[in-house]
Amino acid sequence: MAETRSLPVPDGLAGERVDAALARLLGLSRTRAAELAEAGDVLLDGRVLGKSDRLVAGGWLEVTLPEAPAPAPPEPVPGLDVVHEDEDIVVVDKPVGVAAHPSPGWQGPTVIGGLLAAGYRVATSGAAERQGIVHRLDVGTSGLMVVAKTELAYSALKRAFKERTVEKVYHALVQGHMDPLAGTIDAPVGRDPRHDYRFAVVADGKPAVTHYTTLEAMPGASLLEIDLETGRTHQIRVHTSAMRHPCVGDTTYGADPVLAARLGLTRQWLHAVRLGFAHPRHGRDVVVTSDYPADLAAALAAMREGVR
Repeated sequence: MAETRSLPVPDGLAGERVDAALARLLGLSRTRAAELAEAGDVLLDGRVLGKSDRLVAGGWLEVTLPEAPAPAPPEPVPGLDVVHEDEDIVVVDKPVGVAAHPSPGWQGPTVIGGLLAAGYRVATSGAAERQGIVHRLDVGTSGLMVVAKTELAYSALKRAFKERTVEKVYHALVQGHMDPLAGTIDAPVGRDPRHDYRFAVVADGKPAVTHYTTLEAMPGASLLEIDLETGRTHQIRVHTSAMRHPCVGDTTYGADPVLAARLGLTRQWLHAVRLGFAHPRHGRDVVVTSDYPADLAAALAAMREGVR
């Protein structure tokens, strides 16, 4: 059965967009909150609100939450390689096209589903659909992810990511040549006010810091090594795009679609190549690395040969 939540608009949310306010008020994702508004399930004093409408202080808010569908049984995920495992953690090399965890609107494979289907235990901490998840990679980004198997590991790793003591290294092939060849991009990242599905450098965004070094320059592109100090959604893609050097293949953030087609790329050239952290139980260093998957390796080889 659907559930209806009724409550007055808190003073602190007056003037907020409906999707942003519901996300804070009910603990939903902003995307899910927007979907509820678009379905006509959000009312203010009896009037249906759109996702971009603003709340009014003292108004009476009614939100209808549809009954959650039964979770789909976990299914094996081809290509999800386990590169390290012990009693507390499992580190996977995530292929492209796999989400970290289930989310509204995503019907594809997930890291959590793949691990459960393969018989791995996952920590029960965190929101139901995100149990064991301490950090994420975009669906279109491949590479290394660590998942907590125990509550000890979940708490310790969440703290390590929050305190920025985890080494997160990516390689990105970007269009053009960075100037300077090595440096730091320090620019806040938040929702793109023009497109809900994207992020952007915005004045009221969350702090985001990206360190980069050019490993190789070639005609029309550069291979970068990127060390993330923060972990905002789409951070590398947003920061490189803001520098006018989007990741090759990343048409969402301004990459050349003709070049992407010539390279046979259907996603951004971005790969999480190294992950390092103190083990949550004994504190010894855990460092894992990952090779480029076939589509990225082929695109890089083609760029080195001068494909334009």
